Amino acid sequence: MKILITGANGQLGTSIQSLSLWYPEFDFIFTDVAQLDITKLEQVKAFFSLHKPDYCVNAAAYTQVDKAEEDIALNNLINITGPKNLAIASNQYNSKLIHISSDYVYNNDSKDIMNEDSPTLPKGVYAESKLKGEIEVQDGTEQYYIIRTSWLYSEYGNNFVKTMLSLGNKLESIRVVDDQIGSPTYATDLAEAILQIITLNNDKYGLYNYSNEGFISWYDFAVEIFKIRNIDCKVSPIPSADYPTKAPRPLNSRMSKEKISSVFGIKIPGWKSSLEDCLRKIH
Repeated sequence: MKILITGANGQLGTSIQSLSLWYPEFDFIFTDVAQLDITKLEQVKAFFSLHKPDYCVNAAAYTQVDKAEEDIALNNLINITGPKNLAIASNQYNSKLIHISSDYVYNNDSKDIMNEDSPTLPKGVYAESKLKGEIEVQDGTEQYYIIRTSWLYSEYGNNFVKTMLSLGNKLESIRVVDDQIGSPTYATDLAEAILQIITLNNDKYGLYNYSNEGFISWYDFAVEIFKIRNIDCKVSPIPSADYPTKAPRPLNSRMSKEKISSVFGIKIPGWKSSLEDCLRKIH
């Protein structure tokens, strides 16, 4: 099978590249914007016509949540128009589309653990664009898997774990919010889940949640990073109100992963063991 990966230089795309050697039965086509600009429909159609992928994994996204409040046009091009174009081309060339979305789409003011049928009420430009991107995928093709994920990190690129390591080695103390609760997602685990879905090659299309198991705060996450690495930096908990941002952050990012586990037989690691795996790879 031919597998097209967009956003191949991002955290998830790079994680899929690192695992691709273990899947010799797949012919991977890794692209980033230089090879395929997903915001241009004719270019997308031409690419699909030439390569005829069996699957397209859309790992491309505008993820700078605060910057999106000002850079609205580019954010919407990548997060709404891009998925729309991939869905149109996937439908035309009979490809299955796996699109990566976000916990930001939910009504994050609730205290509930959110499943795929929970209400959506995105707040902010980025959050709204992720929901609109999902809708474009659903409108454009029937053969789609939309995976909502949260708190993505890896040994690649910029993310919370690498930021904490940098700050912890420079400062004696830091402050981290403790009232935003959710689950970290190690990009390698998400990449493995995606490749397992492709391997099964079934028609269980629809919406799915994926993150590592267990619920924590960003404060808990920071404390554990320093504990594993034996970093002597004091972490003080603060409320979100004391750390204002341009875009609102979800206080509740707790998602149920029961559906993706039961439908595809995916075993989801706990957040702590995955964090340890990641930290072993960061020097």
